[in-house]
Amino acid sequence: MINKDFFAALADLEHERGISQQVFIDALSSALASAYKKQLYGETGNVEVRLNPEKCTIRFFLHRNVVDDDVEELGDGEIMLSDAVEIKKNIKVGDVLTEEFVPKDFSRIAAQTAKQVILQKIHETERDNTLSEFSDKEGELMTGLIRKVDMHNVYIELGKGQIEGLMLPQDQVRGERYETGEKIKVFVKRVKSGGRNAQVLVSRAAPGLVKRLFEEEVPEIKAGTVVIKSISREPGHRTKMAITSMDDRVDAVGACVGNQGARVHSIVAELGGEKIDIILWSENPLEFIAKALSPATVLSVTQITEKSAVAVVPDEKLSLAIGRDGQNARLAARLTGWKIDVKSESAAAKLNLDAEE
Repeated sequence: MINKDFFAALADLEHERGISQQVFIDALSSALASAYKKQLYGETGNVEVRLNPEKCTIRFFLHRNVVDDDVEELGDGEIMLSDAVEIKKNIKVGDVLTEEFVPKDFSRIAAQTAKQVILQKIHETERDNTLSEFSDKEGELMTGLIRKVDMHNVYIELGKGQIEGLMLPQDQVRGERYETGEKIKVFVKRVKSGGRNAQVLVSRAAPGLVKRLFEEEVPEIKAGTVVIKSISREPGHRTKMAITSMDDRVDAVGACVGNQGARVHSIVAELGGEKIDIILWSENPLEFIAKALSPATVLSVTQITEKSAVAVVPDEKLSLAIGRDGQNARLAARLTGWKIDVKSESAAAKLNLDAEE
């Protein structure tokens, strides 16, 4: 069958949408074969559809396996030898009989099938292209518009409305309110591509959000002069961030804090008042542990095992070092990667701890 208009329409789609004709042809061949298998006058077999854009032709073929006449019951896609030889004289058992046929009601079924396939392929390809672009955004900071908030999830329009980001409950910050129509900064946690379950997962709770906010706010971090070594965070409450300077002339903490605290205050405001401790990283793990327990004063740190230590603080600073519900000590342990046992000076004396400052 010759159908110039049909292939001209495919060429237009390729030009307008940037989707290859072959993508449509492969999908249409499969869809038309499935649709016409039921149109073969009760026949069974494998239907093949060949679309040739160069000749503007659509051809239909039925393939059936030739079996011996003593077969009690024909399976799907089989034909008896006695029937097959009437169509092709020299055929034998085990051969595949191929016949070209003209389907019934071609125009209606072809048009309906083509419309469904084309719309589906346009949707899938545009979605996959957009997701492919977003795959480079993993780990990045993006500003989006909240489109919908349900009982559990927040849906955010990203990248000029090209795609929707999903913020799951575990990626939301307790105490933050998310209002429809509100602009919000989010951390692109993961881009999942794969059929209908493709989605962009975003977060307000990830430590990466704080890291990206500082990179955006502090030129020295963006330039690589100041380096963020590690971050530990309890969203909505407190973050500890360890930094170091690659240039002795640059004050790493001063760069992050900014003139009169402008830079860090801007980030604290974005995080809804979350406290941020900016700590100088040290190659000496014991020194690093002492700094990580800021704002408490640490008298000494003693290594107990390979990755555990005891930090001694003044009696009156014990509660500050441990923090409410153990938060300060917990964040310090995550920041350093060490197990830290915080003890008061009097308790340490009773245990006769020999500690080096």
